[in-house]
Amino acid sequence: MEALFLPPAPGPVDGARFAMLHRPAGELRGMVVYVHPFAEEMNKSRRMAAMTARALADRGLAVLLPDLLGCGDSPGDFGDAGWATWVDDIVQASRWLRQNVEHPVPLTLWGLRAGALLAAEAAARLGDVQRLLLWQPSISGKTVLQQFLRLQVAGDMLGGDKRAAADTPKARLAAGHPVDLAGYRIAPALASGLDQARLLPVAGVRQVHWLETSSRENASLTPAAADAMQAWQQAGCEVQAQVVTGPAFWQTTEIEDAPGLIAATVAALAARLPACVPQAVAA
Repeated sequence: MEALFLPPAPGPVDGARFAMLHRPAGELRGMVVYVHPFAEEMNKSRRMAAMTARALADRGLAVLLPDLLGCGDSPGDFGDAGWATWVDDIVQASRWLRQNVEHPVPLTLWGLRAGALLAAEAAARLGDVQRLLLWQPSISGKTVLQQFLRLQVAGDMLGGDKRAAADTPKARLAAGHPVDLAGYRIAPALASGLDQARLLPVAGVRQVHWLETSSRENASLTPAAADAMQAWQQAGCEVQAQVVTGPAFWQTTEIEDAPGLIAATVAALAARLPACVPQAVAA
């Protein structure tokens, strides 16, 4: 495992993006770029992402975990971020990893929650990503944004501030003003991009691994998820879906693990990859 800074992507804030690189053990069999979820879900998910990256590296995959602009240890504030800037960051990280792998191997973009929306847009930009790994993917960015904005409205109403409740975050964003919610400043450019994002089929993507967790045994996918997957299948994409028993670790009060999800991910990504020679990711 290695901490590094990726070359800066074009955007409003200069500075290289921080990332963790998990180098493959043994022969190189593939490479993966992780796309973290939105706001506090990123922090809740760090442990699971790191554990999974290590497990994949043990099976011969080079795994890059970048922090997007304004997130984690990357430069800038969250309020500096825009949706297009985050897509640029993922594209830049993917290109960097490809340039530093000594042998051409398949690239997988791995997105969690709203990160799945970003991963799909980055795949469309790159044009030659054949596989996506989606963890509990958000199907509509509008839904993600609405749920997040309700935090402030609910707080104002509980506090009896009817005037503040009337001046909703959505109205302030529509007027071109940032809003502060749950410790995060959301810029209009970020809110607008998230609001328009949809998890739609991407040309060139031939395989999607759709993995979700549930606290209930023998749980099935929601109708919305099933409809979304059907659209990918109708576009000629192979979709492999699975619901494993485990917590919603991205939103639990305490940091929790989902071992079943890690095992399903390793099985999905490492099972059918051939070994490549030479083995290394360049230092």
